[in-house]
Amino acid sequence: MSPEEAKAALGELVAARNNGKRQTAAWIGDAIYGVNDGLGSIFGIVSGVSGATLGNSHFVLIAGMAGMIASALSMGSGAYLASKSEREIYEAEFAREKTAVEVNEAEAQQILSLSYQIRGLPPKDAERFVHHLSRNKAQLIAALAREQLNTTEEGLSEPIVSAISGALSTAIGAFIPIIPFFFLNGIPAVIVAAIVSLLAHFVVGAAKSLITIRSWWASGFEMTWIGALEGVVTYVIGIGLGKLGGAS
Repeated sequence: MSPEEAKAALGELVAARNNGKRQTAAWIGDAIYGVNDGLGSIFGIVSGVSGATLGNSHFVLIAGMAGMIASALSMGSGAYLASKSEREIYEAEFAREKTAVEVNEAEAQQILSLSYQIRGLPPKDAERFVHHLSRNKAQLIAALAREQLNTTEEGLSEPIVSAISGALSTAIGAFIPIIPFFFLNGIPAVIVAAIVSLLAHFVVGAAKSLITIRSWWASGFEMTWIGALEGVVTYVIGIGLGKLGGAS
């Protein structure tokens, strides 16, 4: 069986074990956490500014939109740099292992064999497996790099995909608490924004069950009460800051 056939067979077996469900793509996880980050941070800003200005839509929209843009750019650039750094670290490790194999292949094989033995593979089987890998130098080097970093090249995220996913999802999440202030003003806008934001918190929390083992309702409820606590705290702080500003 060729490596391509083995990879296809592995995918089919994993899908069958998961009752036909494909493994969640990495970008989906990034998107969910991006929405979570944007929603949480801007909901806090909106709550604080609402408390300080009694829901003045003009100030809330300015602060909310500025925060949305800053959060999206920050998340996108952070995701890009993190993904790019992971790839650069892997490439550097691959280059180091390539040099090690060229300088002393026997020692490299011994290191890899001992790594497999630590994991429980019998010495003779480990040596036989490493000897088989050494027939293809690229496979041997990749195996050494994988043992050092506990990852593969296929498991690395694409920097551009991570950046776009992180930025867009953060912007979407951040925009939700701002929407009511386009149409309402004052306390009604604050109330509607709180309701919409808490519902969004529950939906995003429930969506996290796609990449975790928790039930959707428990994950959704947890994110909802955390969001509610964040909103209350920032709203009260905003009221306090507003009074201080008025006193001065």
